[in-house]
Order: sequence, then C-alpha cells, then structure tokens
Amino acid sequence: ALREAVAACLRAGKRTLVLGGGHETAFGHGAGVLDAFPGEKVGIINLDAHLDLRIAEQASSGTPFRQLALECDAQQRGFHYTCIGASRAANTQALWDEAARREVRVVEDLDVLQAYDQQVAPEIARNIALYDRLYLTIDLDVLPAREMPAVSAPAALGIPLAILLRIVEPLCRSGKLQAVDLVEFNPQFDIDSQGARAAARLAWQIAHWWR
Repeated sequence: ALREAVAACLRAGKRTLVLGGGHETAFGHGAGVLDAFPGEKVGIINLDAHLDLRIAEQASSGTPFRQLALECDAQQRGFHYTCIGASRAANTQALWDEAARREVRVVEDLDVLQAYDQQVAPEIARNIALYDRLYLTIDLDVLPAREMPAVSAPAALGIPLAILLRIVEPLCRSGKLQAVDLVEFNPQFDIDSQGARAAARLAWQIAHWWR
C-alpha cells in the first residue's frame, strides 16, 4: 500500500515525507519512487549506521536495500545506493561483501567525522550532479546514543545532528529530492524526550529547507 501511495503522490507532482516505523519502510517508499520515475536515474542516499543489505528469505528492517537492488534488477535499471555513516563495527563481513558486489558507495562514520570536506561533501555533490531524482532515507540510529537514545540499536559513535544537517541541507536545496523518510524511532527507549526532540528538529529542518 505504501508503494502505491508514494508512486501516486509523486506522479501528481507532490513529494513524500514518511515517518517510521522500522527501516523496512524504505522498500515500499523507495519502490514507489522507482515506479513514479521509470525512465530516470534515481539516487538512493541512506544515512545509517547499517548497510541494510541482508540476504534473507523474510523481509525485515535489515533487508530493504537488497530488496530495492532486486527491484532495480527486475526493472532493468541501475541500483544507485550510497550509505553515509555506516559503522565498520556494526555490519558483518557478509554485508560489506554484498555492498562491494552491488557497487554501493559507502562513507563510514569515522570518515564523516574526520574528513567531511574530503569524503562527504564530494559524495553529496556527486549524487546531486549524477541523478535525476533523489530519495533520502534516514535511520535515526545514525545519530549518537547521547542524542538519539530512542532506537533499538543506539550508536556508540554516530554522526551528531549538527553534522547530519550539513549533509541534508544541500540535498533538500538541490531541487532533485523527491522523497524522505525518518525511521526506527521507538519512544519506549527515549530518555526525557531527547530522541523525540532530535527527530522533530530533523524533520522540521528538512521541511524548512526542501525546495
């Protein structure tokens, strides 16, 4: 249902901002973007500590980008996936191998923190230049646990909200961003509404910058 609703909204000239839910949301949302723009190159940008390329019979929050890769294969189009903030400590070797096989562009968390201008800014510019449409998906566990405790897998390191906003702003202002989601928020794990406030500010800022 999400896939069809997203595709219908985008075909009508609207944009979609989806609040999740688990990261399995990304398959329906991303597939809707692909369906809406069949003749165009769609760049998928995931801000996440995890690659979410798991090979499994049952779909889950760990499988959406492999599902989107298979969908791109079925539609005979390129799979253009960039993951920013991935943790070397939080992904198995099998996931790194699948990322390499699928030619996924990865900027690890340490590179974001230590070499933003050399690693992140050029990658964002590359996505904006190369693709006709952009889909941005944000797993809130990319944030540090001190800023985002309200997730099932809080990050020991993570990308601070201030840096995350630096990544998001040029995408929002690019004129190519069609769809955004924020996922994995779980209020049961929140502490004094810290996570809720961070998620709300991120969502507000995206809406404020979106062109």
